[in-house]
Amino acid sequence: MVLYYIAALSRKLQLFTNGFALWVTLGAVLAWIRPDLFTWFKPYIGPGLGVIMLGMGITLSFKDFKEIFKRPGAIGVGVGAQFIIMPLLGWSLATAFKLERDLAVGLILVSCCPGGTASNVIAFLGRANLPLSVLMTMCSTFMAIFLTPLLTDTLASHYMEISATQMLLTTVQIVLIPIVVGILLNQYFPNKVRAAKDAAPLVSVIVIVLIVSCIIGLNQKQIQSAGASLFIAVLLLHLGGFVLGYLLVKLLGYPEDYRRTVSIEVGMQNSGLGTKLATDISVTAAAPCAISAVYHCIIGSFLAAYWRRKVPVPSPEKE
Repeated sequence: MVLYYIAALSRKLQLFTNGFALWVTLGAVLAWIRPDLFTWFKPYIGPGLGVIMLGMGITLSFKDFKEIFKRPGAIGVGVGAQFIIMPLLGWSLATAFKLERDLAVGLILVSCCPGGTASNVIAFLGRANLPLSVLMTMCSTFMAIFLTPLLTDTLASHYMEISATQMLLTTVQIVLIPIVVGILLNQYFPNKVRAAKDAAPLVSVIVIVLIVSCIIGLNQKQIQSAGASLFIAVLLLHLGGFVLGYLLVKLLGYPEDYRRTVSIEVGMQNSGLGTKLATDISVTAAAPCAISAVYHCIIGSFLAAYWRRKVPVPSPEKE
């Protein structure tokens, strides 16, 4: 009987977690109407993101790293697209729409971020290749420790002076350290973190909603004054990521589930990380990151619903 209630509770938590796009959207709307409901969370953005990364870490083990070498081609293509397609798109859109300085930096910064943990949820719902999605997220997250500060500094330095060193230190603190701690906990204390694994996705959703809503609340006036150009630029950034990621892998001859996975990984950024790093530059720079979180969740959810109706075409894995 106890196991039955535990299983039922687990299903309810999973159902709530799978609706993260709805919660992000509702939080954003509430923050727009009543900013004071969420602005209090600003000092906790960094620690909150660290909690998300810790939750990701406890779902990984050293064995997962061995899996990377079984899919080197697909992972290399996906992670490469993540740090080539999206940064170039971000820079191009910021230039084309002539965004105000801080907003342009924020758009470029979020485009240089790794894949978000929400991409794994979308990969599961969209019947993509979930193990591959997790591995791509893990690889891009670790590479982002160096690439996100480097790419942001390279592409956004003509807007303002960017401290790549400070950004690197921040990324190490809120990404590398929590993930490594999580992996070590899972490796040496698996029984103690088992319950935390089930709760980690739900906690991640709650923290993401609070981060996005907080930044929208803090930037309501700036977002409103930016007008349609900011919303269109961020929308095109993510639409471009989803479409180009899918087409690239299709052209390379990978099967359907791989195409979906890379599309999701390229199109969905770690907007929480972008928000934290952008906030260290200026509050306004974090606005595109908050809008980004709403957009990629909504687009990803629609894609997952569409793909879920189609069974992936089985074909040999290409490496």
